Amino acid sequence: MTFRLRAARTSDLEHLYEMAKLTGGGFTNLPPDRAALTAKLERAAEAFANKGEELVDEQFVLVLENLQTKRIAGTCQLMTMVGQQWPFYSYRLNTLTQYSQELDRTVRAELLSLVTDLEGSSEVGGLFLHPNERAGGLGLLLARSRYLFVAMHRKRFADRILAELRGIIDERGGSPFWDGVAGRFFGMSFAEADYFNAINGNQFIADLMPKHPVYVAMLDDEAKKVIGMPHPSGRAAMRMLENEGFHYEGYVDIFDGGPSMVARTDDVKSVREAIAGKVVDTDLQEGERAILATGRLDSFRACYGARAVDDEGGVAIDSASADALDVSTGDTVWSVAR
Repeated sequence: MTFRLRAARTSDLEHLYEMAKLTGGGFTNLPPDRAALTAKLERAAEAFANKGEELVDEQFVLVLENLQTKRIAGTCQLMTMVGQQWPFYSYRLNTLTQYSQELDRTVRAELLSLVTDLEGSSEVGGLFLHPNERAGGLGLLLARSRYLFVAMHRKRFADRILAELRGIIDERGGSPFWDGVAGRFFGMSFAEADYFNAINGNQFIADLMPKHPVYVAMLDDEAKKVIGMPHPSGRAAMRMLENEGFHYEGYVDIFDGGPSMVARTDDVKSVREAIAGKVVDTDLQEGERAILATGRLDSFRACYGARAVDDEGGVAIDSASADALDVSTGDTVWSVAR
């Protein structure tokens, strides 16, 4: 069974909608709402149609397609410049140290401060793989193909890149972090706020959220212990991000407290190590396992395959990959070692 990643089309709407219903909350980039998903696909179509090289506020949507059945098994997204349509809020966890000479005592207090430090960064997000396909490294293909897309269209992305990981959601679909922090001010459940944010954006946070720092010591224990913790289903994704060179720098999501991972774009392993070469052979029998990609913007496609790079930079690939990518001798293929 062969899978390839490709640019999303408006005709993928129903597949994305069915997957969105499986996310389980806290997944604002893939809301189970046809109108919101349609708007997302239309915005992506505009981004794919833009042939310029300038860095502007755009969103790309990619889908993982089963080439035998033509069904969509997963999706991921890339945002080129966050915080342009409305502020990109995060909490920043930092420490305030105070000393009393009379008591000869030093007190350190952890604070959550509402910030827009990450505004202007690019973002990789919206990664979801259908539960029936969570094997065979397809999650890794979804995740790392995004970085090949960035490398292939480098001028369209910022010098800093981030990834938000979903925080802890309880069995009722609630968020201990939301209940302990923002929920006290909004009179909305986590599910209500999460859905409203996915559909309408987070301007309501700017309107209603207190601007003063929150002392962590004043939160209940359930909220404290989930700050910066990924959802159990996101632990593998956090390890993958760390392997790519992303770091947790104290930024957490304002809704569920999940960690925001940050990296310099050119330092991301799969961006830094991506190479481009002309295809010299499409019948390679044995070679290094790699992620292969070709095409520009709306013709982008990627898959797993085998490669062998010669001294002149030419690339030999296996026949199955050549078929999946629809490339032949002389075409350009980008790749990174698996």
